[in-house]
Amino acid sequence: MFNYLKLHDDQVQYVSVGPVTDFAHGSRWLFEIDGQPIALLRIGGEWYAIADLCTHDQGPLGEGEQEGFEIECPRHGARFDVRTGKALLLPAVVDIPAYPVREHEGELQIGLPTG
Repeated sequence: MFNYLKLHDDQVQYVSVGPVTDFAHGSRWLFEIDGQPIALLRIGGEWYAIADLCTHDQGPLGEGEQEGFEIECPRHGARFDVRTGKALLLPAVVDIPAYPVREHEGELQIGLPTG
């Protein structure tokens, strides 16, 4: 797994997911990009993208309750930090990928690792 804070722009390929105006504040969206399920959240005016799979049992993390910068897996209650992907609460002990997000020429883009 990787932590998006360590990735540089030359280590990711940005993929457009739609016009920025299509994404309302406080909502979340689920995508599959290159076979990777991704949950996109907007919290406090900032964008966050994480893997939509709990590392405990591959559950749909994007469907879980979100409080602050934490999201809870709806199956067994594991919690993750949406900013970094860090596993915060058992039963998950493995972090999830967190992806960089940017606005570029009116499009919202998620950065996927190139390597």
